[in-house]
Amino acid sequence: MASCFVATAQTTISGKVIDDNNQPIPGANITLKNSSSGTVTDFDGFFSLTVQESPPFAIEVSSVGFESSLTDITSQISDLIIVLKEGTELDEVVISASRTPERIFESPVSVERFGIKEIKSTPSVDFYGGLEDLKGVDVNTNSLTFKSVNTRGFATFANTRFVQLVDGMDNTAPALNFVLGNLLGMTELDVNSVELLPGASSALYGANAFNGILFMTSKNPFDHSGISAYFKGGITSQEAAGDNEFYDYGIRMAHKFSDKFAAKANFSYLRGTDWFASNRINVLNANTDRSDPNYDGLNVYGDEVSANIRGVGVALVNLGVLPAGAENLLPNQSVSRTGYDEQDLNEYRAESIKFDAAMHYRPFADDFEIIYNGKIGKGTTIYQGANRYSIRNFFLQQHKLEFKNNNFFIRGYLTDEDAGDSYDTRFTGININRKWKDDQAWFGQYAGAFVQATLAGQLPEQAHLLARQTADTGRLLPGTPEFEQVFNQVTSDPNLATGSKFQDETQLRHVDANYNFAHITKDFADIQVGGSFREYKLNSSGTIFTDFDGPIQYAEYGIYTQVQKKMMDDRLKLTGSVRYDKSELFDGNFSPRLSVGYTLGAERNHNIRASVQTGFRNPTTQDLYIGLNVGRAILVGSAEDNLDRDIRTFDVSGNGQNLIGSSSVAITGRDAYENSFSVNSVRNGIPEASDVAIVKPEKITAFELGYRSKISRFVIDLSGYYNQYKDFISTESVLVPLYGKVGDGTLSLLALQNDDVEVYQAYTNSDVDIKSFGGTIGVNTKILGDFDLGVNYTYSKQDFDKKKDPDFRAEFNTPEHKVKATFGHTDLFKNFGFNTSYRWSDSYLWEASFGDGDIPSFSVIDAQINYKIPKLKTTLKVGGTNLGGDEYFTAFGTGFIGSQYYIGLSINNL
Repeated sequence: MASCFVATAQTTISGKVIDDNNQPIPGANITLKNSSSGTVTDFDGFFSLTVQESPPFAIEVSSVGFESSLTDITSQISDLIIVLKEGTELDEVVISASRTPERIFESPVSVERFGIKEIKSTPSVDFYGGLEDLKGVDVNTNSLTFKSVNTRGFATFANTRFVQLVDGMDNTAPALNFVLGNLLGMTELDVNSVELLPGASSALYGANAFNGILFMTSKNPFDHSGISAYFKGGITSQEAAGDNEFYDYGIRMAHKFSDKFAAKANFSYLRGTDWFASNRINVLNANTDRSDPNYDGLNVYGDEVSANIRGVGVALVNLGVLPAGAENLLPNQSVSRTGYDEQDLNEYRAESIKFDAAMHYRPFADDFEIIYNGKIGKGTTIYQGANRYSIRNFFLQQHKLEFKNNNFFIRGYLTDEDAGDSYDTRFTGININRKWKDDQAWFGQYAGAFVQATLAGQLPEQAHLLARQTADTGRLLPGTPEFEQVFNQVTSDPNLATGSKFQDETQLRHVDANYNFAHITKDFADIQVGGSFREYKLNSSGTIFTDFDGPIQYAEYGIYTQVQKKMMDDRLKLTGSVRYDKSELFDGNFSPRLSVGYTLGAERNHNIRASVQTGFRNPTTQDLYIGLNVGRAILVGSAEDNLDRDIRTFDVSGNGQNLIGSSSVAITGRDAYENSFSVNSVRNGIPEASDVAIVKPEKITAFELGYRSKISRFVIDLSGYYNQYKDFISTESVLVPLYGKVGDGTLSLLALQNDDVEVYQAYTNSDVDIKSFGGTIGVNTKILGDFDLGVNYTYSKQDFDKKKDPDFRAEFNTPEHKVKATFGHTDLFKNFGFNTSYRWSDSYLWEASFGDGDIPSFSVIDAQINYKIPKLKTTLKVGGTNLGGDEYFTAFGTGFIGSQYYIGLSINNL
């Protein structure tokens, strides 16, 4: 009998990783060269790595902000000391620019990185807010928990030109078509890196990768195991809201069970009081206040409902309610109903609950990995679109299955949203009024009281005041049980004719794949191929979309390839890529990109780059299928099969009834495109037919030049861009007559004269050439020893001739000049550090469907100090934002942004 056995070699290496100042480096990666086996250092810089291999071999040690180190191992060792030299941000590795790892220094396009070091040192309350300090980045604050990131202009809160990917999953709410900031995103403890790619990126990432992409990558439990937690608490301070407490806490649990299986789970909870919006400017006449009979306040709702008071008098005379001739005592002007302030209709609760779990399986204990990732989020915030919306108990879930190794990935995920108890504040105000007293009764009482006051000899101003007091007698008052009862009825009713609730269960299904042939074709070039498939299922039960008779589904797909080649002693880097995308609703689009990078200098410390690329953006789900009355206008999507589904019935005036012999008419969405007046022509007194075409994909051609260098202790990064847009997607407001055909010469003009028109907001493209251009420059260095100093400047400008298309709204919404600076020290003295940031923004015009207005320039200072307690593996952090206390706002109609002061503890956060 013979027997044999095979023994597997096993080697353990342990030690410590430190920097040039003998300080430990927590969270450093230690990996076996050319293998996925690895570990990370603990809070004190210690590590222990066991590999199934006998010496000699090599281990690679790396950490963000430091130069990587390769160490040869010749025997088992337990006291290895590895010193990492401090590097610069140009040495950091990014993946987003080319879908393959490369140094920022050699990236073919502009890219920003926000890593673990920056997350820990940001003076902002959370890491997402810290993105404001990056050059070229705009962050518009919609609420305490909803911040919208944007680059290179054309920003709104419905930021459909900017994509956010969390572990490869598009974090867009599919019905809303935009990302709700980090409300339902990633917990701070699990963030491994954040990369931001400004500008067009359709060649690699497809439709809507148009103005930029934000990539957030989480920590792998194989590399980052253990339990970590944080807690933050403090106050928000605002003149309108006062001082209010907020708190934010989270926990991360991860464990590596073996070389084959690891898992993690994350949970976080935030709650506070949102910024109150209390701008009561009259949007119809900024020079008047609430004494104006036709007052329509910006953050006041219900007062959008108005009627021509003389027209009301004519109807009352015809009904015999008023005597003949009484209509002549009424002025020929519009009067609005009395509205409710936003704070009467919104509790301003800001809340975010996030949970995710992932299982990672490496069946062969190598780089091949199978990942299941599930994310659920529930939140309450405020969203400003065409109206102000209370997003209450909004729920979003994502489920992903991914197969990958160092050369490929294939992933599929589902995004499912539920609007929860969300409601429209404008229609809440409108329908609370109507529940109490319908419009016909209210305006009738107003007209009757005005006539009586006039006959009694009162002046028009006094007559209007008395008429409103009469019509408002018994009005529901905020805070009373009667008001609360009606408020609850309205906000739970999804029919906007009587309620204000959003009802939505829209889904998005997405599959994408990529294969990198670099390991096969490395002697020739790095070659990648990939593709994606996406399907939408719109399901709002007719409350947002025209899906009255069931869900609406449509799909789009794309394929791409990229070739990257280094030449001339690896100094010259050429990158070419092209992508083809097709939506079932539109013709296909090709998106090529070509970039050239060249490294100069004997020490290879200068790099210049140039790129040209095209991009495109498909119309969003709302551009295509929305059918929503938002009070000031009716939004109608322009998909061909949508135009005849949107059918609405409107009452006509007494004069109109005499003209057409009917008290009501039916209007379809098609009328907005084929039978409407240009708003601008009506304002100028020469009514003309609008020229609104069906929406189609938007295209961009983007040119960019850039330079990066390290000169002594200075790191310089500058870039400039020039964008040309074709078929730019936006909206145009048009006036649809309730009778007659535009151009008939008589009846449609009488409809205008009698105010028998409805405002529609149509989704279309501009024929006018729209261009934008700008640039950034950033300089980072160390001064006075080891103090970190960074300064950057951003210039942004659009080129659009308003005279050629006066009804078109470009909505650039970006300051021309921005300056930002950071100053700090990670170790001012033992275990103590600090960081400060300063931001200045130029004034600019905000254009959006909710309202247009000037945004004054503002300056903001944030600061934090921190103290490490190594024995407890804990960091104590105290800080504040907007320390100057000068309240500001970044969009017209939002609440003013006050100050936040916080204290936080972070435990075992590597």
